[in-house]
Amino acid sequence: MFEFFFKYRPLVFERGDLSLALPVWAFGLALAFLAVAVPLLLQHRAAEGTESGRDRWLLSALRTAALAVLLFALFRPVLLISTIVPRRNYVAVVLDDSRSMRVADEGGTARGARVLDLFGGETENGDPSPNGGTASTEHAGLDPAAAPDSVAAPDSLIRSSDGDPDGMGRIREALEEKFRVRFYRFAGEAERLATPTGFRFTGERTNLPGALERVLQEMTGLPFSGIVLVTDGADNAEQPLGESLVALQATSVPVYTVGLGRERITPDVEIRRVETPRRVLLGTTLVADVILSHAGLTGQRVRLDVEDGGRIVGTQEVELGAAGEVPIQIQFAMEESGPRQLRFRVRPVEGEAVAENNARVALVEVWDNRRKILYFEGTPRPELKFLRRAVKDDANLQVVVLLRTADEKFLRLQVDDGEELAGGFPTTREELFAYSGLVLGDVEASFFTHDQLQMMADFVGQRGGGLLVLGGHRALAEGGYAGTPLADALPVVLDPGVEPGELVEVRAQVTPAGRRHPAMRIAGDESTSADRWTTLPPVTSVNRVEDVKPGAVTLLRGEPVGGGSERVLLAHQRYGRGTAIALPIQDSWLWQMHADIPLEDQTHETLWRQLLRWLVHDVPGRVRLDLPEESIPPGEPVTIRAEVEDERFLRVNGAGVVARVTGPSGVPEEVPLEWTVEADGEYEGRFVPDEDGLYQVEAVATLPGVPGDPGTTPLQGMAHFRSGAPEREPFGAGRRTALLERIASETGGRFYTLDNVDALPEEIRFTESGDTVQEEQPLWDMPILFILLGLLLSTEWGYRRWRSLA
Repeated sequence: MFEFFFKYRPLVFERGDLSLALPVWAFGLALAFLAVAVPLLLQHRAAEGTESGRDRWLLSALRTAALAVLLFALFRPVLLISTIVPRRNYVAVVLDDSRSMRVADEGGTARGARVLDLFGGETENGDPSPNGGTASTEHAGLDPAAAPDSVAAPDSLIRSSDGDPDGMGRIREALEEKFRVRFYRFAGEAERLATPTGFRFTGERTNLPGALERVLQEMTGLPFSGIVLVTDGADNAEQPLGESLVALQATSVPVYTVGLGRERITPDVEIRRVETPRRVLLGTTLVADVILSHAGLTGQRVRLDVEDGGRIVGTQEVELGAAGEVPIQIQFAMEESGPRQLRFRVRPVEGEAVAENNARVALVEVWDNRRKILYFEGTPRPELKFLRRAVKDDANLQVVVLLRTADEKFLRLQVDDGEELAGGFPTTREELFAYSGLVLGDVEASFFTHDQLQMMADFVGQRGGGLLVLGGHRALAEGGYAGTPLADALPVVLDPGVEPGELVEVRAQVTPAGRRHPAMRIAGDESTSADRWTTLPPVTSVNRVEDVKPGAVTLLRGEPVGGGSERVLLAHQRYGRGTAIALPIQDSWLWQMHADIPLEDQTHETLWRQLLRWLVHDVPGRVRLDLPEESIPPGEPVTIRAEVEDERFLRVNGAGVVARVTGPSGVPEEVPLEWTVEADGEYEGRFVPDEDGLYQVEAVATLPGVPGDPGTTPLQGMAHFRSGAPEREPFGAGRRTALLERIASETGGRFYTLDNVDALPEEIRFTESGDTVQEEQPLWDMPILFILLGLLLSTEWGYRRWRSLA
């Protein structure tokens, strides 16, 4: 429609510069027009007997506008625009060959078939582009009778659907009339093609930045008019796109993006994201956060299963609401040790478009070792006895107790030998940092030296240990901890001017964050657990804690039974590498011994086991391994990074570090790790996996020192990673319009869809890249000028007749 009225495409007006092809004699003609126009305007102003003032002004405006249109045409306006010299410039056509091109979401035709429609060619197995079939539902495991508009097409049926008899492809044919065309296909990497053949549509990732950079490098030095990028835009590479766009801008190479597929695939349900702890202790009840995304399935119910080695360990029914994302929490017990590859799967819904995005795998390392926790209590009280009773049967927790019975006298329980804690509370980093967790009971700050208080803060921030502070008359602000180094680590705000408070009964109320936290699951699922918290009897608190620090999370709040302001009963925060928790009550044992609690009730035991496991589940050792969380394709290098620390958890340079990597075949391979120099205690090496499956990495570090010295005993750290094709393509497979528009806009190109892609070959020739010439496109004969002139004159005539004017 625009081209009908204005003669040219919008792109011509966007890129052209307006000028006037006016000969000298035309200036005299323009003056003559003005000489005629002025008297005509004055004639209306003089004829006041027959026209009102409004009539004169309206008629004058109509005549002036008509004369302006004529004058504009007589000045012979033109658009000056750069166009390519035919057949002297190159265009690179870059075609997406990834798995997402198998999705058939536009009229039941696969996106790959659309590529063949536009550019001809054939797939790797020799299927030509003539009419050869339609997408099948078998690949998605669906009933053909219930085939949706969008399915994953099998290998042999991704063919052209336009019936082009010569297999050329209409866009390819139009481009080759004007340009020298080079073809590329890309998925993880870009590959040049002599002709658009050999497509597989099986690539496991879409690397848009890598493809653009490869093309730009190969076309350097040639008269290059632009890049035609044909894709759905599902960029899932780790390489940043911005750097590639800057390079294209610097060379003035426009990118013309052609977006395939729908922005929203429907009907479809997808597991968008799964979040689990990377490491847990054996027997932990794990709570995983799952984000489902769906479209076209409102009101339907789906089933989410969690599988561990083919065995279903958790399941949950979910009712889908309005289209969009649905957050879900699913809990299950980790009852087998070692690396566990958990598969989260939504059973396909009848008629679902893409079933391949219904499952994700998460790697969780389940450790079957004993974590030591130091519990220091300043005075005998029932809380200690009941806490020990709650965790005594947990084989993965060892609570070592140091109880002050009198000045300079201590009772030690659960110690490993007679030397442990013989001098009371640890005075050195080596002694304290040997524990994974620290629980402080009712003990005043003045008991500790300043160095010990700083050491406890470093235990959390540097060592990465877990700190749990209980309430009491000598605890928190009432115990003088405000302003100390330890106060910095705590998640709650301590008032330095607080007076010793009175014992207040409070009833625990779980917060929204607490409802979702795994440590707060004291009775089954989220809803049942939240209901259980409302029925627990009140406990007492002497510590007036009402505020938490920015970034801290409150899990329990306490409502005073007799009225008053709410208090914080349980809060936590990340502090450096570790976790700090505040629980300002001193008689949680009432949740076991209160008269309203049945003898067989396990609420108290469950709470304390989960609290202490949470406290120490991810506390690192002296050798920390950093490995990729996503699956790594075979043949791609894996960076193995290790941090090595001494017994004081200070980073050590100059250590000898070797990683022993064992793959699925069971054959170990040693990879030396070298000090990076860029950071203290950081060592790095590379390993290339050659088979699919789970890999174990065991790092052995020998610290520098005198041979035979205990400090030189080799240290070990272990972690795992997965090798295999990453499941990226089926997820988020809808067309990324915003990304494709950004690429086109920032490089000076344009964005097209199947609705307007036929305009691309004509519009791409209007460019300043490559070998170009400047053309004049005349505007004086645009249909809109004649239409406008006729409307103005007819409007004047009609107005005169209506007003009965001379």
